[in-house]
Amino acid sequence: MSSRTGRVPVIAALVVGIGLILAPVAFQMFSRAPLGGTMIDDFEPYMVEAKIDTFRGYMDKIDAAVVEAAEARASMIENGASSEAEFATQYVSVQQLTDEWATINTDMTDLLDRMDANMDNYAAVAALPPFPMFPWFFVLPGLMVAGIAASILWSMHKDRPHRRRLWALAGVGVAIMAAPVAFQMFTRAPMGRDMIDSFRPMMTRERVQNVQGYFVTLGGGEGQMRVALTPAYVEAGGDSADLPALTEFSAQWPTIVKDFNPMIATMGDNVDNFQAVDALPSFALFPWFFLVPGALVAGLAGVALRR
Repeated sequence: MSSRTGRVPVIAALVVGIGLILAPVAFQMFSRAPLGGTMIDDFEPYMVEAKIDTFRGYMDKIDAAVVEAAEARASMIENGASSEAEFATQYVSVQQLTDEWATINTDMTDLLDRMDANMDNYAAVAALPPFPMFPWFFVLPGLMVAGIAASILWSMHKDRPHRRRLWALAGVGVAIMAAPVAFQMFTRAPMGRDMIDSFRPMMTRERVQNVQGYFVTLGGGEGQMRVALTPAYVEAGGDSADLPALTEFSAQWPTIVKDFNPMIATMGDNVDNFQAVDALPSFALFPWFFLVPGALVAGLAGVALRR
């Protein structure tokens, strides 16, 4: 066992241990993983069915109000209270909202659909160990493997007994293999990959800025509907009772802004965090980053024991 051939599997195990130690450095996990943890924590209040349903309800209210605003416009033009050109000039914000609403509604609905579709994926990722611990799941086992392998090589060099340490090395290898099973990584990690893939189009600086712009348009339209369009519609012979959705939209607008703004701010605050996580290896690969090195260490220890 003191021969050069006997040392080869132990040296190989030492290399595997060093590789585990260096992996988080190579993937910049010490800086990126904590950012992923921050993102998961920040999105927690919004990744619940009730919250998404509330947001969808707001979108329905706005949609109904925009429809009524378009109907009021048509009525005022039809009865001669305003021409198309005059309406576009006098009610610029209302016109902008009705013109852009289809785009706003489609884009916002897409965001909500992506969040809704990833409830289970988010829960799976949130159930994994805390993100800041991820680098240490490589470093600590790597240190154990490298330390035991180095001590075995020292014992070989000194021609001292080392069979128990080989068994310890094999045990560490088996433990590394068991880690992804214990943390259910084979089911949870692919769900994390799916969530990252789904969120990628929405977690960009441009997309967040667009959404912020939508609420400027919505706010301007709501204000002009309330203070100008509705009174003008009534003055032209209409009845404010004909605009219940518009009235409800105005009444609900402060609540809508209060609920939506923190979510949009969360998206904006986490664009860089998302990109950091996206730059890590695919979540689906993480179980194999434990299984393969663990199997190698256990197998190499087994070879050394047989020799």
